[in-house]
Amino acid sequence: MGGDTGDGGQGRQPGECGHRAVPHPGDIRIEAWAACREHCLAEAVLAMVESFADVSGVRPTAVDRVRLSEASDDDLLASLLDEIIFRLEAYGQVPVDVEADEADGGLDVRLAVTGIADVEITGAVPTAVAWNRLRIGPDPYGWSCAVTVDA
Repeated sequence: MGGDTGDGGQGRQPGECGHRAVPHPGDIRIEAWAACREHCLAEAVLAMVESFADVSGVRPTAVDRVRLSEASDDDLLASLLDEIIFRLEAYGQVPVDVEADEADGGLDVRLAVTGIADVEITGAVPTAVAWNRLRIGPDPYGWSCAVTVDA
């Protein structure tokens, strides 16, 4: 897991991964970066979770798998974050670890989760993914993405 490196990914080296939340009026703007698309997507989930909850030191109570169908990279990012928001609202589940692997153009995701009551809430819980200014794609060091989530 990368976490916030403090430089917004600007001084990163090839193969490094990380994520951060950036100030955005009324919402949460997250950025993530990694060597490949799948790790970048996993970092985006961790960035969103860390924007509202402290999961450090929390052990998962269950492992769930999610399969996202073949779609554009933008659709995969939005769908994955929407799935995390759905699980928060419907089941009270918070991911503490995420692994994503490519599968026939889609995505296989393993979510190590715990109950929302088991984490410290530190900010507004996201409610939706905004398509405005959503981006994911290759960059000189691997992949990066940015997305705004409504809180």
